[in-house]
Amino acid sequence: MTVLVTGAAGFIGFHVAQRLCHLGVPVVGVDNLNAYYSVKLKRARLEKLEALPRFAFAPLDIVDKADLLALFQEYAFTEVIHLAAQAGVRYSLEAPDTYAQANLVGFLNVLEACRQHPVRHLIYASSSSVYGANSKLPFSVQDPVEQPVSLYAASKRANELMAHSYAHLFGVAATGLRFFTVYGPWGRPDMALYRFTRAMLAGEPIAVYNQGDMARDFTYIDDIVESLVRLRLRPPVPVPGCPPCQLFNIGRGAPVPLTAFIECLEQALGVKAVRNHLPMQPGDVPSTWADIGALAEWIGYSPKVTIEQGVAAFVAWYKEFHRL
Repeated sequence: MTVLVTGAAGFIGFHVAQRLCHLGVPVVGVDNLNAYYSVKLKRARLEKLEALPRFAFAPLDIVDKADLLALFQEYAFTEVIHLAAQAGVRYSLEAPDTYAQANLVGFLNVLEACRQHPVRHLIYASSSSVYGANSKLPFSVQDPVEQPVSLYAASKRANELMAHSYAHLFGVAATGLRFFTVYGPWGRPDMALYRFTRAMLAGEPIAVYNQGDMARDFTYIDDIVESLVRLRLRPPVPVPGCPPCQLFNIGRGAPVPLTAFIECLEQALGVKAVRNHLPMQPGDVPSTWADIGALAEWIGYSPKVTIEQGVAAFVAWYKEFHRL
């Protein structure tokens, strides 16, 4: 019953691998520990995972097909939770080749490995960014997603289409998850919550884009993990004439205005933010809002953590981790 978690030293991968181990599930984690953001933070996560008796780490880049296939040959994985990717909308404007390699070639290698060494269920990370220029809210997986506004979004939509083709051709049972602004302890330093916290504690201004007229469906990490743990055991149900693949939004289902989010952080930190209002950045969108009804029905779970609880938990972790 060994589960492969790719991107195990990343934010979501770390939490998922940790939770599975605590549930008694053997986990093999892979990560290339790239320098997109603090390798020190990634190694700190990995150190906690390697202290768990049911966790094994393989330093591996999913772009290396031979190494990945050898890993699948060594372990009889029952499920794969594929979270390794080059993240970030804005960085895709600067380093497009990185996205092509990690998100397209890397995902193709994962699909090929699942084809050659069949698993019961492949769960992979997509993104709310695939909705792009869509203006209809809330976002539904039934909506057309033909207007990506960043290469990152395009790469994630390509993943969904690739998974569909492998499900159709080879029966690879796959579930894609469109993540909506995940936050919480051990989060990524390039995300707004981490950046705002660091700046506010240093007395520096925070960059508030689109003059603050933005909203995000912030989703706390524990709700993400609970959903993934439940979903692992619920692969797509085979239906005659339909490939075994499915897509879900995975979010809180309740958008929070950016101004309210900042106010919540101010309260948790006891610090007033100095706001530097800026225009919208290329590749960004004003609002996100997940229709999560289908996922809640499929796994019998809806998110529980409020933005106030989640931000407070992040701030407590941040101060402890940085010894403030």
